[in-house]
Amino acid sequence: MDRVSQILQDHGHNVTVLLQRANLLLAGFKEEEKSYQAITWLPPEDYNKEFKKYFDFFLKEALAGRDTFENFLKYMELQGLQCSHLLKRNDIMDSLENENFDLLFVDAFGLCSPLVAEKLGKPFVSVLPTTFGYMDFGLPSPLSYVPVFNSLLSDRMGFWGRVKNFLMFFDFSVKQWQTHSTFDNIIKEHFPEGSRPVLSHLLKKAELWFVNTDFAFDFAQPLLPNTVYVGGLMAKPVKAVPQEFENFIAKFGDSGFVLVALGSLISNYSSHELLKEMNSAFAHLPQGVIWRCKPSHWPKDISLAANVKIVDWLPQSDLLAHPRIRLFVTHGGLNSIMEAIQHGVPMVGIPLFGDQPENLFRIEAKKFGVSIQVKQIKAETLALKMKQVIEDKRYKSTAVAASIIRRSHPLTPSQRLVGWTNHILQTGGAAHLKPYSFQQSWYQQYLLDVFLFLLVVTLGTMWLCGKLLGMVARWLCGARKLKKA
Repeated sequence: MDRVSQILQDHGHNVTVLLQRANLLLAGFKEEEKSYQAITWLPPEDYNKEFKKYFDFFLKEALAGRDTFENFLKYMELQGLQCSHLLKRNDIMDSLENENFDLLFVDAFGLCSPLVAEKLGKPFVSVLPTTFGYMDFGLPSPLSYVPVFNSLLSDRMGFWGRVKNFLMFFDFSVKQWQTHSTFDNIIKEHFPEGSRPVLSHLLKKAELWFVNTDFAFDFAQPLLPNTVYVGGLMAKPVKAVPQEFENFIAKFGDSGFVLVALGSLISNYSSHELLKEMNSAFAHLPQGVIWRCKPSHWPKDISLAANVKIVDWLPQSDLLAHPRIRLFVTHGGLNSIMEAIQHGVPMVGIPLFGDQPENLFRIEAKKFGVSIQVKQIKAETLALKMKQVIEDKRYKSTAVAASIIRRSHPLTPSQRLVGWTNHILQTGGAAHLKPYSFQQSWYQQYLLDVFLFLLVVTLGTMWLCGKLLGMVARWLCGARKLKKA
């Protein structure tokens, strides 16, 4: 949301951002200059302690390959508790109300932001930082060819792929209901009876949906007029790589280098065994390896491979644009993937949690790279995966083809963001972009009431015809008997 806010501010809008201080999800991100106003708040200390304790557990479970939906639900419960703390803060809510905003931009992933917009009674635009995931905001999604998660990725149009997709749809519906139900008590507590929103309906009230994806990465599917892809919004002009990195890259000549960045959070939580196996795998490569991994956390009993350079921070986008890069090893975060696609770099993915497995399934399906589960990482296995992608030029070719698609859009993501925002401000909303289906019941959308009516009429007609035929048959039989008599 920082990038969205700064782009809007740079294009003449007066932007105010509600920020939570001590947000663990933002830890490790490099601070950038901001020109917009910020209202900050801090949840109670006991909540922060509980959240940090669970967040540490959540990451350790993910790194051990035990990322489960139950863990995600617990995380959403804590998010709901945080939401309740925010809605109780009359000083913050009054401050937001006094600002008299024309439009709110909300982070749709957290589910709390739409509730804040509803509480303030303001129109809002949703920004989805991930792919569609558990978010259902009314897009038409025919099960015959739109995958529910990854069920169709290996067999996108085949019979068994469609069967699996149909079955997974019900699993998806249950999980979506469970995710939304974690906020039921918060809604009951903070909204009076008779005006309590239903989350699934509230999501459809968004004037626009800006989704952090791109046609170069995602599968084509029907989109509504108020759904706008802005994948690559984080992209910035490429700068020269700092000299310390150039000096390291130069040592390996035409062999080039591999970039390894598993996210800012993971560098604080990586296990001793994982670091050891990855370090051994990198030692098998003829390329140099630039690895974002905190030197202060590096185990003293592991000797760093001669071809590896570990750093606290690195200019990821600039390194991905370097002509000698051969491979990107990533955790599968969407912004990292968009940067790799932008520069046509093939990938090896190590998904950990959240949307990362889903993102990397797409990377494999599109042949931009391969993935390996964190619990399967052994030095030999990881080294083979990396060599496979580096040496098989088809991965590089498909990555470059995706880069061409990504770069050849008639409008940049920033232009789409600003242009559509200006459009709905000028037109007083986006009612003209929303289908009538948003006002219909689910059975009306699928014409079940029409089918039921036609079924009743058909069965009734058949019953009536049967009765009439029976009457005619009895009359004929009676006439024959009279003749014989």
